[in-house]
Amino acid sequence: MFDKPTIKQLIQNLPQQGKVEWIGVRSGKRQPLTVVETVVVLKHGLDGDHYAGRSGNRSVTLIQREHIDAVASLLHKNKIAPEELRRNIVVSGINLLALKDREFKIGTAILKMTGLCHPCSRMEENFGEGGYNAVRGHGGINARVISTGIIKLQDKVIAK
Repeated sequence: MFDKPTIKQLIQNLPQQGKVEWIGVRSGKRQPLTVVETVVVLKHGLDGDHYAGRSGNRSVTLIQREHIDAVASLLHKNKIAPEELRRNIVVSGINLLALKDREFKIGTAILKMTGLCHPCSRMEENFGEGGYNAVRGHGGINARVISTGIIKLQDKVIAK
């Protein structure tokens, strides 16, 4: 007879692999993001990003491509640009919330999810009235750097 898996076993089973779709760094507070094809992951964040070295728990921010589409739908728009959400890395094909309490590899770097990346008041500025609430629950995750490396477009996102 087949043994029913426990919730703990189900949580640990993450065969899906994601893919890096977009990368951006913020040179300074309230500055536009610079879109890049490759980024060096330093001990405390992404090279060229103003958050690097400021908070180990928010060294890198990630969001799912699928959630960007959901936010656009909630805003009654066909599309929104990733830089409007002010996250560093857009991935597709993997549920970022399934990375809770886990390390994951992107390119040659290893990161660990530290929590949710909640929206800020900038969402109202970027999207207009209701922007903040459109992003709630879809803001992605924060991660800290476990091992430095390089992340490129199309790199796989693999749970460890």
